[in-house]
Amino acid sequence: MAIEMRGVCPLIQVFDMPTSVRFYRDVLGFEVAEHAPLRGPDEFGWCLLRHESDTEIMLNTAYDYGERPPTPDPARVASHGDTCNYIGCPDVDGAYRHLRAKGLDVREPEVAHYGMKQLYVTDPDGFGVCFQWRA
Repeated sequence: MAIEMRGVCPLIQVFDMPTSVRFYRDVLGFEVAEHAPLRGPDEFGWCLLRHESDTEIMLNTAYDYGERPPTPDPARVASHGDTCNYIGCPDVDGAYRHLRAKGLDVREPEVAHYGMKQLYVTDPDGFGVCFQWRA
């Protein structure tokens, strides 16, 4: 018997929760569906973000309260470039226009050699997000 699966939800360790929440919510359009106890505006140790009914991402603080250094660790951030979350997006060109309207300096979507139209953006922690759809 095969395993029945219904989606995937990555957990991303973030340096500054309010900054990350504002990016995913206010720029990309996710909603905060659940979160750990609130400590301040957009300040909690963990949250589940949801876009409509089937796209989810979880954010977790990389450091416990009172233990976060004043600036991100460059070695840790450098490794974030190895991670990219690919999100199905039927209107990649519309996503491009939306992100430009939100002030992001993103490159126009391109069609990869394997036939996917893709738009890449980087979140505040250096993790990639790719909006893609079959060209």
